[in-house]
Amino acid sequence: MTRVKICCISSIEEAWLAIKYGASAIGLVSEMPSGPGVIPEELIEKIAGQIPPGLSTFLLTSKQGVAGIVEQQRRCKTNTIQLCDRIVNGTHAELKQSLPGIKIVQVIHVRGEDSIQESIKISKSVDAILLDSGNQNLSMKELGGTGKTHNWIISRKIVEAVDVPVFLAGGLNSENVAVAIQQVKPFGVDVCSGVRSNGKLDINKLKLFFQSVNAAENIN
Repeated sequence: MTRVKICCISSIEEAWLAIKYGASAIGLVSEMPSGPGVIPEELIEKIAGQIPPGLSTFLLTSKQGVAGIVEQQRRCKTNTIQLCDRIVNGTHAELKQSLPGIKIVQVIHVRGEDSIQESIKISKSVDAILLDSGNQNLSMKELGGTGKTHNWIISRKIVEAVDVPVFLAGGLNSENVAVAIQQVKPFGVDVCSGVRSNGKLDINKLKLFFQSVNAAENIN
């Protein structure tokens, strides 16, 4: 069964709404250079503390140093870290050693065939990979939340090439998620803007999104 992560959660009420409709993970966005959904660390800690065991709370971080990421996780107390940028100070192994029991998910911004080898290399050091449509090379980095899809053919190749779970993000909504699941075969899908209206979770869009995910499962 394809897992669903609802990202850009902004309140306890939104978290419970996402869980009610079937989310197995929620995304809590800390400070980013751009993109939607950023909330204070104090609120991230509050929301994460209300989520039942067995569900994943993702701290989305743009930090690139192990020490800073460790300190941030200890403040926010999520059970998963989503690294939206590359680590440049330290290694994934050091991060995992510093945070035993915390899952580490590395974002790969799919922009070409080079992303396949990048994914293979990183997959050996993390618990999962999340494929998104950002661009780290812009002067104002895009680290997610673009609302744009990327090349799902490359995403499928990554899924087939690595031995860790792969989440698919980037421009997903109720109209395209079933096709995305059929083409890419991801472990899970990740959605933010595709289930929102005016920045808030939209119950009708949530319903339609989960219906489409379930429809893809029935076809498969």
